[in-house]
Amino acid sequence: MEVTEHFRKILLVDDDIDLLEQNKILLVSKGFEVRTAESGEEGFKLFKDISPDAAIVDLMMEEPDAGFILCHRIKKTEHGKKIPVFILTSATYETGFKFSATTPEEREWIKSDGILNKPVSIEELISKLENFRNK
Repeated sequence: MEVTEHFRKILLVDDDIDLLEQNKILLVSKGFEVRTAESGEEGFKLFKDISPDAAIVDLMMEEPDAGFILCHRIKKTEHGKKIPVFILTSATYETGFKFSATTPEEREWIKSDGILNKPVSIEELISKLENFRNK
């Protein structure tokens, strides 16, 4: 699977620099243009600066709920309402609690269009982007 023109520019936000670079390399190898940020605050500033086609946000960064807060801030903007925003998390493995954003109610509460578990599967990500486009 390769990138589609609809989601060429991706904002990737994660405070784990190693995972951030690993995921960036995976996305770039599939033809995406990737911009990265290492915190929720930096991610929101970059979001406003570059108007990405999609955003992938780590759940736990500088605060345990930083990803939820960033997704909420993004989805409150006019541009953010139009693009897919996914939460990337390892919380399921660490807590045993499985986060979900499959129902409209969960997506409304979480302010995310889906949850991706670490380590991210590039095929799953591209599939979620395509599913968002085909809604």
